Amino acid sequence: MAQGSRLVIYAALVGNGLISITKFAAAGITGSAAMMSEGIHSVVDTGNQVLLLYGMKRAERPANERFPFGHGKEVYFWCFVVAIMIFALGAGVSLYEGVHRTLHPEPVTNPIVNYVVLTAAMIFEGAAWYFAWREFKKSMRGRGIRETIRASKDPTTFVVLFEDSAAMLGLLVALIGLILSQALELPVLDGVASIGIGLILAVTAIMLAIRTKSLLIGESADPNIVADVRRRAASINAVEAVNQVLTLHMGPHHVLLTVTLDFQNDLPAGDMEQAIDRLTREIKECHQDITHVFIEAESKRAES
Repeated sequence: MAQGSRLVIYAALVGNGLISITKFAAAGITGSAAMMSEGIHSVVDTGNQVLLLYGMKRAERPANERFPFGHGKEVYFWCFVVAIMIFALGAGVSLYEGVHRTLHPEPVTNPIVNYVVLTAAMIFEGAAWYFAWREFKKSMRGRGIRETIRASKDPTTFVVLFEDSAAMLGLLVALIGLILSQALELPVLDGVASIGIGLILAVTAIMLAIRTKSLLIGESADPNIVADVRRRAASINAVEAVNQVLTLHMGPHHVLLTVTLDFQNDLPAGDMEQAIDRLTREIKECHQDITHVFIEAESKRAES
């Protein structure tokens, strides 16, 4: 697993842990629903970082008899759990608190405490977001954000970025809600801000769930890798045709590759073995993420 991703998660873990304490303290002093929602948000994010680190650790376990292809997909599973946590706890509790305070509004006391805490939280969250963005940007390689997320097989590179982006938006909504509730003397706007934070978290959770579900089901490798494998196989003199090149990500950096080749009909078995061995070594040397290679001899007629 990329060391950069791990450092980003550690930074977010420490930051969210400290911020959650200050947010809950401010919510207790002022009685702000928006600040309470923000505190819940930070606690959920802190727990999510722990789950991501746990998933990364579990994914590093070696293969065994029960799991012959390793445990790489553990990180996909725990990222999916993170999405559920954001939706169930973060969004659910924030929406409940917001609806309750909207129906039963209460004035916010000592608002200056909230402003100080929100300003400090924005600084810390902004720093965490910058580290996450810098790590994510390394994987863009000239692509747009959406294309990079679709192409990424390591969800830790965008899960933290999603969380930090939602946190920044949530802080902005909380700040606007508090300012308006004080300026217009409408305490109900504090509850509306809490609902807004809940909706932001719900949308974030749904987007993460959709992306990680696709990884859990099993995505193919980058099309450029598939094309390169096909080109290398076709360049072997003993190969008449390349039938199929199938790939499956068993983890962010663990790809299973299956290739079916139509060899020359009069090719001796020994020459076929040498060709397969050569192609296997060449593929693994050029593509470090391909950890398992299976090459099968199959006629073009059988494949079609």
